[in-house]
Amino acid sequence: MTDQDKQTAKPERTVCPTCGTKVAENATRCVVCGTELQKESAVDTRKRRAQITISLPIAILLLIVFTLIASGLTYAAMQLTPEEVEPTPSATPTITPTETNTPEPTPTFTPEPTFTPLPPIEYVVAEGDTCAVLAFFYNVSVRSIIELNNLGVECLLTVNQTILIPQPTPTPTPEATQTLSPAEATDAACDKINYTVKANDTLSSISENYRVSMQAIKEYNGMSSDTVLEAQILIIPLCERISFGPTATPTPPPPYPAPNLLLPQDGSAFSLANDTITLQWASVGQLRENELYMVTIEDITDGTGLIKIVDYVTDTKYIIPSSFRPSDPTPHIMRWWVTTVRDLGITTSGESQYESAGAVSIKRGFTWSGAAPQASPTP
Repeated sequence: MTDQDKQTAKPERTVCPTCGTKVAENATRCVVCGTELQKESAVDTRKRRAQITISLPIAILLLIVFTLIASGLTYAAMQLTPEEVEPTPSATPTITPTETNTPEPTPTFTPEPTFTPLPPIEYVVAEGDTCAVLAFFYNVSVRSIIELNNLGVECLLTVNQTILIPQPTPTPTPEATQTLSPAEATDAACDKINYTVKANDTLSSISENYRVSMQAIKEYNGMSSDTVLEAQILIIPLCERISFGPTATPTPPPPYPAPNLLLPQDGSAFSLANDTITLQWASVGQLRENELYMVTIEDITDGTGLIKIVDYVTDTKYIIPSSFRPSDPTPHIMRWWVTTVRDLGITTSGESQYESAGAVSIKRGFTWSGAAPQASPTP
């Protein structure tokens, strides 16, 4: 080899014994892992070159592959090997002790004491004795003396005769009865009813309906004021009723029947000559102080019925004022009816309040014409 060849020849390289990295032949330390390198002889170099070396990353990769293969083989072996299933232990039956029926104690019957009759009394008949006298004296019957001594029906006795007198039968003592005080006896004798307060009821209206004083109602119900509430239950002492006649049983005012209309006849005609018209109907009974007849008259000529009169009276007649008479000559159709109502008092707005107290009558009609037609001017 010439000097030129020596100069152009590549320097010899060696391999790190730790990581397998190629380093220069004269290097003293591996540039990759930092391992100190020692000079080797030519023979050692040849032996080392003859060995198979792999890098660290490849070694790690081979280790991972080997681990995966070993894991797969282990899993396959486990799948092929049948798993032993432990038998489920069966429950040990628990012996339930048989319930012992304890016989209930038989009630001991205690016989009631029976009455033992006393032996008869021996009596020597004296002068003037008779069966009737002896029976009265010993509080027994004449028949019992006759039967006990086998006497005849006449019950003849002789002086110094010995007869038997039966003992009187004891009379059971009646049980003591509870004696009420005079106040309790008076209250027990009072007839009372329960009344449920309705809407718009007042203590005054309830008092008037039952004819029982407000003070009596308040005392029986422990009330300190005259205020009553809807759905409140009141005790009405009927024995405290203020009587206005022979009627003894107070009853709440019943719904009255429909008033029977009398006059005018249905379809009557009235003209300008009639300044007023009187409506009449039959009475439905004796109205109470807060009950009235409500009369309604309306003009239905135009079909609206907006022109009307609603008035309240206690009589069974009503006079339609002349102001309601039509002002034109055309006959106007009037309709009227009557019903009973109950006055509930004045509202907070100052208006009277009423409620129905009975049925509504039938509706009747009549005609009423006003001014006479004017004569047409003479040509």
